[in-house]
Amino acid sequence: MERREEQPGAAGAGAAPALDFTVENVEKALHQLYYDPNIENKNLAQKWLMQAQVSPQAWHFSWQLLQPDKVPEIQYFGASALHIKISRYWSDIPTDQYESLKAQLFTQITRFASGSKIVLTRLCVALASLALSMMPDAWPCAVADMVRLFQAEDSPVDGQGRCLALLELLTVLPEEFQTSRLPQYRKGLVRTSLAMECGAVFPLLEQLLQQPSSPSCVRQKVLKCFSSWVQLEVPLQDCEALIQAAFTALQDSELFDSSVEAIVNAISQPDAQRYVNTLLKLIPLVLGLQDQLRQAVQNGDMETSHGICRVAVALGENHSRALLDQVEHWQSFLALVNMIMFCTGIPGHYPVNETTSSLTLTFWYTLQDDILSFEAEKQAVYQQVYRPVYFQLVDVLLHKAQFPSDEEYGFWSSDEKEQFRIYRVDISDTLMYVYEMLGAELLSNLYDKLGRLLTSSEEPYSWQHTEALLYGFQSIAETIDVNYSDVVPGLIGLIPRISISNVQLADTVMFTIGALSEWLADHPVMINSVLPLVLHALGNPELSVSSVSTLKKICRECKYDLPPYAANIVAVSQDVLMKQIHKTSQCMWLMQALGFLLSALQVEEILKNLHSLISPYIQQLEKLAEEIPNPSNKLAIVHILGLLSNLFTTLDVSHHEDDHEGSELRKLPVPQGPNPVVVVLQQVFQLIQKVLSKWLNDAQVVEAVCAIFEKSVKTLLDDFAPMVPQLCEMLGRMYSTIPQASALDLTRQLVHIFAHEPAHFPPIEALFLLVTSVTLTLFQQGSEAETRFVPV
Repeated sequence: MERREEQPGAAGAGAAPALDFTVENVEKALHQLYYDPNIENKNLAQKWLMQAQVSPQAWHFSWQLLQPDKVPEIQYFGASALHIKISRYWSDIPTDQYESLKAQLFTQITRFASGSKIVLTRLCVALASLALSMMPDAWPCAVADMVRLFQAEDSPVDGQGRCLALLELLTVLPEEFQTSRLPQYRKGLVRTSLAMECGAVFPLLEQLLQQPSSPSCVRQKVLKCFSSWVQLEVPLQDCEALIQAAFTALQDSELFDSSVEAIVNAISQPDAQRYVNTLLKLIPLVLGLQDQLRQAVQNGDMETSHGICRVAVALGENHSRALLDQVEHWQSFLALVNMIMFCTGIPGHYPVNETTSSLTLTFWYTLQDDILSFEAEKQAVYQQVYRPVYFQLVDVLLHKAQFPSDEEYGFWSSDEKEQFRIYRVDISDTLMYVYEMLGAELLSNLYDKLGRLLTSSEEPYSWQHTEALLYGFQSIAETIDVNYSDVVPGLIGLIPRISISNVQLADTVMFTIGALSEWLADHPVMINSVLPLVLHALGNPELSVSSVSTLKKICRECKYDLPPYAANIVAVSQDVLMKQIHKTSQCMWLMQALGFLLSALQVEEILKNLHSLISPYIQQLEKLAEEIPNPSNKLAIVHILGLLSNLFTTLDVSHHEDDHEGSELRKLPVPQGPNPVVVVLQQVFQLIQKVLSKWLNDAQVVEAVCAIFEKSVKTLLDDFAPMVPQLCEMLGRMYSTIPQASALDLTRQLVHIFAHEPAHFPPIEALFLLVTSVTLTLFQQGSEAETRFVPV
């Protein structure tokens, strides 16, 4: 292959005379890459070496870099360059050189069988790439030839070395196929050819795995090789003997991980479900691991319990439908399901003491889907068998969702706490899904348990248990319509009896009340049972997200029943806003909640509440408008404008949103006279203009100003009409002075809502023409500027 120096194969690789890709220069560049402390020099060396690898000279220097006197890093680069040339530039190699190249690679692999393992692997990948390019026509029995050549007795390498080299070559061959750049039509031909050659591979693997004299390193390599080949979608029945041998190897701690990987890959093939008889033979093998699993759990051996769980879940999750179809074998499949249940309920707190239970959650979705997909008669049979299993699952999941003791939780890292939070979300999703199978009985079940827990004097009170039961209820109520449920009144009655001494429990109480806000709208007499809890929680910064979001839900869903409580809600909200208890986003939510609340009051009451609510902010804004612009007062201005715009987003006395949703309304008559939001906007309009005059070149402040009007327009629609002339005038001045995107968006909103009404044509039309004219001028100026700088 050395004469390939003149090959045109590396066109575009930058092989100019200045880039002298000699062995010496490659070695110098590698030394620079590995040992030069200067990162810039390293980067230059890496870039040069990448060009060298694809250059025509690579055919020459690659073989020289593989010489025995070179260090492994240099040999590795030579082997990698060969692989790149073969895999990417195959078409450049004349057919009469195929055999020569193949022979040279075999020679090098044999030599490195007792040398550097990383170089051996790269050479095997290069030969694998060559085989894939030659199959099936130019090298029809590639795999059988590889096996025969490496089993030859006249090799200078010892038997174990040759065996490991052959196994490495056989392992990388399917892996190289998966990542190869073969054209699609060739890929199909090669896949078929490889699948047919399993007959040359599997008997050898079986023999090596079952042979008592095979060293551990060989058996481990056999398992990895098998794991690689099954991903070519080999028929599961052809793998039976090897899968059984892999199950036996699970008893050997050195082979455990490789065995698990091989079994899981074999079982998880998409085509495996066709081989039901083989799958049925696998169930006893999996069930036979239960003692090993229990022992591992008892000894705190998380790796072993994790691996066995992966095997059980792979069989159950991938083939539940096929196995459920075998009705006469229902007991053995139920035993497998119970084994997976054991894995779900594995002792310890995820992710600190165990990491296995999360693997099982998808299985429970799959099993339920498969049961519910059967025809009515068969479904009824399986419902009878599996409903008790799913009730047990709920108990197990709620136990797993429990927080550890406060002391233990205090030692968890922030990453562990976040993983646990995500794990609980997954449990919540599973419970919501399980409701589809268990229905209203599930809610009754949770309610009965909670009732016993809160009223029993026999057992010591556990806030963790209480929290988990509430969390289960909340998970379902958030997405399922529970309005018909006869247990919700009892639950609402129980909530005030909960002794809340813990942030996590308080959070869940809040979220549960929020999840039941639609039910409260239909049963307003119960609002007074829970509203005091929510208002009390508003004052606790640790409950910021849960308390504010819950109040917002109640104000949105129950607004027509809240007037008796409005004064109290506004007072408490105003107090926490003034004390700055909550972060910015929660302050915005709180304003939205108050907007919903005020929407259901009489106009005089709205104006009175608005005055007390926003007067402090208006006074603050007036003071800020006098100050010289600086970063700190900018933040305060944007915050106040944000509070106003969020309030006006939901303050809708005409109930446009309710009309849009077509809900059954118990709303007040539409008030006559100016809209309260318009009244307030007109009062603060001059102040807003004053703020703008100082901050017109700040996009964030301009955006915050525009947001007030844009959100008001979207909410009020036609009721915003009195503001149109003065807003159009202000927008025109803003956009003429410093054009900004937010002003353009607000203009679009005004045109969209008011352009169809003749009464508003003059101001809207004038604004539209002005904005269009300014924008076109900008484009023309930009175009002229580009023209001025075009090189002649």
